[in-house]
Parts: sequence; structure tokens; C-alpha cells
Amino acid sequence: MFKNLLIVNFIFVLFVNTTNANIDVKARTAILQDFFSGEILYEKEPDRSIYPASMTKIMTSIIAFDLIKSGDLRLDEKFIISENAWRLSQAGYSSMFIMVGDEVSVENLLKGIIVASGNDACVALAEGIAGTEEEFAILMTTKAQELGMENTNFANSSGLNDPDNYSTVRDILIMSNYLIKEHPDYYEWFKEKEFTWDRTGGDPITQGNRNPLLYKNFGADGIKTGYLAVEKYSLASSIVRKGRRLIAVGSGFETKNSRSRESSKLLTYGLTNFDLIEISKSNEAFDKVEVWLGKKTHVEVYTKENIYKTIKKAKKKLLKVKMEYNGPIEAPIKKDQIIAKLKVIYDEELVGEYDMLALNNVKKVNIFSRLLKSLNYLIWGDV
Repeated sequence: MFKNLLIVNFIFVLFVNTTNANIDVKARTAILQDFFSGEILYEKEPDRSIYPASMTKIMTSIIAFDLIKSGDLRLDEKFIISENAWRLSQAGYSSMFIMVGDEVSVENLLKGIIVASGNDACVALAEGIAGTEEEFAILMTTKAQELGMENTNFANSSGLNDPDNYSTVRDILIMSNYLIKEHPDYYEWFKEKEFTWDRTGGDPITQGNRNPLLYKNFGADGIKTGYLAVEKYSLASSIVRKGRRLIAVGSGFETKNSRSRESSKLLTYGLTNFDLIEISKSNEAFDKVEVWLGKKTHVEVYTKENIYKTIKKAKKKLLKVKMEYNGPIEAPIKKDQIIAKLKVIYDEELVGEYDMLALNNVKKVNIFSRLLKSLNYLIWGDV
């Protein structure tokens, strides 16, 4: 047996230096991520504590989506609106304008939250799911901890003023990433530009989405704005362009116009300064390795995860992707058996290593075939 190597060359820069980015974003704190590779392309005090304002509603939606996915909640399920929820529609906050005693479906409440940014809808959904908004906030914080949001606590479902409702742009990014990965179908609602609530006892109310990037020819499809007097303006945003997705989160923008302009600038920076390279697609054949004493001479291998790397256009270097295995691999081989390693090497340094698994079973040949193959190997070195 001997070690086999398969070397594939890509051109890209592996490490992105976020501290020397040639861009200055006029926000107190900001972060930019290439969604598929997971690499951070820009950051500015990303762990500084913020009041997330209406970006809180991303987690409110996630709790509902998770319950729908698990079968514990239905979109057509209806909740009765309490006076607590109704009061928020009367207090000058962004609202869906629900009324006390209304029976409103989960789907309408979610769209009222996502598109219209209704604080009343948040309370109604929270009470319908957990009994009280306080109990719902515990669910939100527990989920945040599960996702690795280390500097976040949720005190309510809407993001209204509360010193105990805090987060960071890095944590908001983690939350947004989860939303898009785990609930892609429902995430489509975040790009809807308007929502019409056919309310009880009144004319329908149509409200537009508050995300300014949705109205630009830019490829934006989410996510959520925020505003509090103490925090100023904030925005979690995402764009899709030519097979790439970028997510940006910023807080402490001075004005609405600044929020829109600086968020666009940050996303454009990611698009124009970096490329994305696909190395391996999950559960798809990457290559094949040699088999010894098997009914097949080769078996295809794959990685469980997608492997992407981000290119810095202005500073390209040579990257080597190398598959290693001690082979040929002796049969029998079971599907999903780890039989090789995929190594990512940059500047002679190992920077990534991934298991390569067998895509199929390979049975062992019978005793007579094994003897013949062994004889051939001894005489001719032919495996």
C-alpha cells in the first residue's frame, strides 16, 4: 500500500485581513460576511454592545419558524389579540393595527412583523406561543445561546426600549445566518415590499417594508431595519448576486440616509473586492480513489459539507487542494466510510482539512479473484 495524492490548484487568498480594509463605514459598529464561505470580510468593533431595536424581530420570527418546522405551530393557527398587544398599536410605534379580541393567523402576524415591523404583532405572537411576552423572551435568549450568540439577551419580542435587550452586530449576523440557512422558504417574506392587513371592522391597511435597500436595483432580499433614539439607526441586510450572498449588519448610523448609503457601500465593497471559489459540494462526488481486492477498481468520494473559500481580488496567491489517502483502499468499503482527507494548503501551511467519505459500497471479490490479483501484484506489481 502507498500514499496517493491528488493536487488541485486554485488561485485565491485564504486569509482576509479585515483590519486593513480600504473602506470606512460611518457607523459605530459593523460587520460583513460572505455567506457561503463564512469568512468575515469587514468588521468594525463587531463585539461592541448595541440595542438591536427592531432587528430583535429576526429572533421573534425564528422562534415561530422553528416551531412550524417541528410541527408544533401552524401558519393557519389563530391567536386572540390581548389588550397588551393592542396598546402598542395605539402608542405611535410601528404597528400592524390589530384590535382587542381579533383572531389573527400566525401567518398574518409574521408578515405584520417582517414586512410592517408591527410591535403589536410581536406581542400577539409572543403571547400566543408562550403565554406571556416575558416567557417568550426567555425562549429567544435560550435560542440565542444555542446559536452561539455570546453577548445577547432578549427582554422583549419587539426590540422596544429596554436596557436588558442588548446584542452585538456579530451576534445579529449569527442570527441572520441561521434564519437564511434553516428557513429559506420563509426568508422569502423578508423581501416583500408591502403587506396588506385585511383588518376586522375597518378598511384594509397596506404598509411598505422599511428596508430601504429593497427599493434599489441592487439584489437585496432582506433583512431588518431598526431605530431607537439611544442607538440611532441600524440595519441587518443581505444581497444575492451571481451565486453569491453577502450579509452585513451595522448599527449607530446617524440618519436614515446614512444607514442606506453606508450599508450599500459595505455590501458593494464585498462584491467588488472579493470572489467566491467553490471547492466541494456536499454529498456530491469530488473525485475517486483506487480500490484493492474490490468488485470495483475505484470508489467515488465526497465531503459532507460545502467547502467554499473567498478570494481577495487584489491579492491573489496560489492555493493547493490536496486529497490524501493510504491506498489503494482495501475492500470491502462501506458507504460513508472515511477513506481520505481533503487538505487545503496556503503558502505551504495547512489551513483546512476535511474528511472524504465513500459515496458507495464496494464489495470484496471472491477468494479465487483475490488469489489471482495477489499473484499479479507479486509478479507484475499490478494492483
